[in-house]
Amino acid sequence: MGAAFATLMKSLVGDLITPIIAALFGSSDFGSLSFTINGSHFAYGDFIDALVTFVATGFAVFFFVVRPYNLLMAHRTQEDPDTKSCPECTSSIPVKARRCPLCTSDLTPAAGQAE
Repeated sequence: MGAAFATLMKSLVGDLITPIIAALFGSSDFGSLSFTINGSHFAYGDFIDALVTFVATGFAVFFFVVRPYNLLMAHRTQEDPDTKSCPECTSSIPVKARRCPLCTSDLTPAAGQAE
């Protein structure tokens, strides 16, 4: 699944994003970009392609995996009335508990309070 996703992202960048960037800056192939200093040849075009692919993959993973997962977990914690906090040790205990299993404090409500 990861290899297929990587291929999909590389195709997205190569076929859609790179031509849009090329339309803005005038170069259609970043792989040919390079410069030379004191006889040393630096090919930075492939790095730009890889960087754009990396950023696009990061955005896709964030918006299609991480963000929905965080929203789901936030929704599930709001729906979880099965536990409450112990007033003495602040541990998570079942709602119907009358005594904390960790600190053994009595959790019966005071006179006049409803459970």
